[in-house]
Amino acid sequence: QVQLVESGGRLVQAGGSLRLSCAASGLTFGSRVMGWFRQAPGKEREFVAYMDKSSDSPYYADSVKGRFTISRDNAKNTLDLQMNRLKPEDTAVYSCAAGRLHYRAMYYAESYEYWGQGTQVTVSS
Repeated sequence: QVQLVESGGRLVQAGGSLRLSCAASGLTFGSRVMGWFRQAPGKEREFVAYMDKSSDSPYYADSVKGRFTISRDNAKNTLDLQMNRLKPEDTAVYSCAAGRLHYRAMYYAESYEYWGQGTQVTVSS
C-alpha cells in the first residue's frame, strides 16, 4: 500500500520559514518524480514545485520561485519543501504527489498517481 505522509505545516508569521516533509512508503520512490501542490480555501489546487527522479531538475511556480526550495532524498524516501519569506497568500493545504510523468505534465494534478493527505500551512500578516 502506497503512503505519502506530509508533516511540518503550522501557523507562522509573514516573513518566516517552514520546512515541509513528505515520507513515502510502499512504492519505488526513486522511480517516481515528485511534486508539491497546494490548495487554499475556495480555490483550485495549484502546482508549487516539482523534482525529477535524480534531483537534477527542480521546477517552481512563479509565485514561489526564489523563496521555496524542493529537495528529495532517495535513500530515505523523503521529499522536502523549504519555504522562506512566507506570505499570507501562501496559506493553503500543501500536498505531495508522486508519479511517472513527463516533466511537461508536472503542472497538472491528474498526472500524478499518488497523493498525501496534506498539511496545513497558515501564514499570518
